[in-house]
Amino acid sequence: MMLKDKMWKDYHEYSDIHMKNKLIEEYAYIIKIVASRMYNYYGGKVEFDDLMGFGALGLIDAIDKFDPYRGAKFETYAQLRIRGTIIDNLRKLDWVPRALRAKSKLIERTIYNLENKLHRDVTSEEISKELNIPVKEVEVILKEINSFNITSLDEIILNNGEQPLDISDDPQNIMEESEYIETLTDIILELPEKEKMVITLYYYEELNYKEIGKVIDLSESRISQIHSKAIKKLKNQLSKLI
Repeated sequence: MMLKDKMWKDYHEYSDIHMKNKLIEEYAYIIKIVASRMYNYYGGKVEFDDLMGFGALGLIDAIDKFDPYRGAKFETYAQLRIRGTIIDNLRKLDWVPRALRAKSKLIERTIYNLENKLHRDVTSEEISKELNIPVKEVEVILKEINSFNITSLDEIILNNGEQPLDISDDPQNIMEESEYIETLTDIILELPEKEKMVITLYYYEELNYKEIGKVIDLSESRISQIHSKAIKKLKNQLSKLI
């Protein structure tokens, strides 16, 4: 029997606190991986140490609730639980300024109206002209929108794309819903090419906006727009399945 398997067996059968601490030490590296990636969203809004602290709570929760006999991979389960705990705690902080919320809604509504009118993607310059505000301000707001847009594919998977994340839900159960995951994959494949590429590069290749922009020769603010639009489409499509 492998060492990790024995650790899980001992903890699961005997609730050995010493073994629990060993498991926490064994998998602590996952916290840093998840927190580092999420810091790309929230850097400047929250301290990295806070993300690590929230993530540690998620890891402990994952260890408590994981069933090693169900065949799921703990590393995958832990990442979902850690990310979910961080998101849940950020929601509780409610750190997004009300004025920024209002501006973001105005920008998103303007993008929607312009795209319906022009039947194509719109530029920051066109948004700027429509709202009579500087292009730089538009791009700053677009960046801010994505810094507090805590809807990710993981969250959509965890809550079926509708309600705010409730980490009382068990990702281990949800991961077993293979039909749902296949449907999500099908929806992603049906996205327009640029949206599909951004989703793929961001979530599967784990590139940031700047890196994606270099790959497909677009600005970070444009990648931000495409990402937000793709996530909104995924949520809308998935909500029809509820």
